[in-house]
Amino acid sequence: MAHEPLSDTSPSAPATDLRLADAWLARHGLSGARPTPLLASRLAVRSRARLAAHLILAVLIIASALAAAYDRLASSAFGGFQPYRPLPLLVLTALVAVLLLAQSLLDWWVRRVDQRAGATLSRRAAHPIQPSWRAVLGLPYAVFAVATFAGAMVLAWSALAVPDPTVRQLAVVLLIGLLGVTAITAVQLRHLLRRPVVAEDEESLTADVIMRVEDARDLTTPSVQWSLPMVLLFGTAPGWWSAAAVANVIVGMVVCVALRVRTPSSATVARRVTSVR
Repeated sequence: MAHEPLSDTSPSAPATDLRLADAWLARHGLSGARPTPLLASRLAVRSRARLAAHLILAVLIIASALAAAYDRLASSAFGGFQPYRPLPLLVLTALVAVLLLAQSLLDWWVRRVDQRAGATLSRRAAHPIQPSWRAVLGLPYAVFAVATFAGAMVLAWSALAVPDPTVRQLAVVLLIGLLGVTAITAVQLRHLLRRPVVAEDEESLTADVIMRVEDARDLTTPSVQWSLPMVLLFGTAPGWWSAAAVANVIVGMVVCVALRVRTPSSATVARRVTSVR
């Protein structure tokens, strides 16, 4: 196989992006391939989109914490009795919708860059199918993502059963936040599975699938599902609930590390996918 730079006609990429692309190729066992402006631009836009996605989730966590703090202050102002105040929940729900829109725009941006990159290719690498969710995400990671969501939802619903009105109000905030992050993740996964393959030879096809696999695995890392219950309810809910929340995080982290260690690397998965002809 010839390890020459791809013959794309895209504009020259910044030297920093090319160096990062070269390091990315080396990390994934593609050191024989030289970085191209096309690959560098695709990696750069994904890095920026991933950073923006992390900021979106951080905004969701901060907004949920502020809504919870507002409820606590209102409760203290009324001597421990908290009247029903729907405004914080309505604002949080509206913010979740705005964040969903922002994530959709991010995904559209990445997809647009891919489409423009594909239009510059002089030829395309042949591949019989679009990589499926089993090939990109894998069943173990899919089960882990579902189990993590289920564990966080069980914690939220169990907090709703506590007779303390403050805990129940915070549980509603937690439910809105969890449903919001789940919707954002679902939008990202949908984009990830539907975006076009951009490649013109074996090496670039492998790189394309590696990017998909890495993005999918990054999406299934449940940082918000672990942190949001702790931010909102730890120390306020009963002791048994706090113990369950800590156990949920510890078990989840053990499983996450085991998945990273035991499952094939993204490069190995990509080579398996591209070998199917």
